[in-house]
Amino acid sequence: MNPTSSATVTVNIVDERIARVVFSNPSHRNALSAQLLASLDESLAALASQRVPVVILGSEVGQPVWSAGHDIRELQHDRDPIAYGKPLEQVLHRIRAYPGVVIALISGSVWGGAVDLAMSCDLVVADHSASFAMTPANIGLPYTTSGLLRFFNNLPIHVLKEMFFTAQKLDAERAERFGVINRLVDSDVLEATALDMAQGIAGKAPLAIAAVKEQLRILEDLQPIPVQAMEQIAELRRQACESADFTEGLAAFTERRPAVFSGN
Repeated sequence: MNPTSSATVTVNIVDERIARVVFSNPSHRNALSAQLLASLDESLAALASQRVPVVILGSEVGQPVWSAGHDIRELQHDRDPIAYGKPLEQVLHRIRAYPGVVIALISGSVWGGAVDLAMSCDLVVADHSASFAMTPANIGLPYTTSGLLRFFNNLPIHVLKEMFFTAQKLDAERAERFGVINRLVDSDVLEATALDMAQGIAGKAPLAIAAVKEQLRILEDLQPIPVQAMEQIAELRRQACESADFTEGLAAFTERRPAVFSGN
């Protein structure tokens, strides 16, 4: 981790069966910088090697923003930060392949790629301040097919379209209604609720749970797509990533003004 960076990932072993992983980037609303994601990936890999059955993942409770998503400053140098093999995709794969249960503990708003991070976890425990906003359309960033499939498997199609087309927040109550949140509780019992759930899971047979999780991951990934369709998608994403609209979206975000998109 860069010593000048404010981004940190802290691992607290609650007991030999449960770990609490806390990510923090306070000067940038807990943005998922490349450095933070690399540290998170390393931490999860270490816990997997130790066969810790349950991980509780999230930023500190009580902050207005759980995570602002990608660090927009880094998009000036990487115009497709969600492509295959990039830091966020590596972490999402690490969570989905983790040989145990990963519980997202959410307090505050969740933006962009951080929504994908939360939805890649196995379970979500949140308080009433939680909300979820998919904002790529605000800056002209096209989402990936693999990312959309994660949402497709978790949300009704019209809710998915609403989130991606409007970039407006899905509040905690609606998120619970659509199954995004497993437990919706008050802030003062959020940590205790997540820990109680973790302890209940940790007391079960870990190999059986790991086998079920892996089967479900494989079943979710069984989405055969014709080569021609993949090529078409790749071309559409390339055009969007190289567009003047994406440049305008990044500039507008930096300058804190509404973007003026031209469709070019």
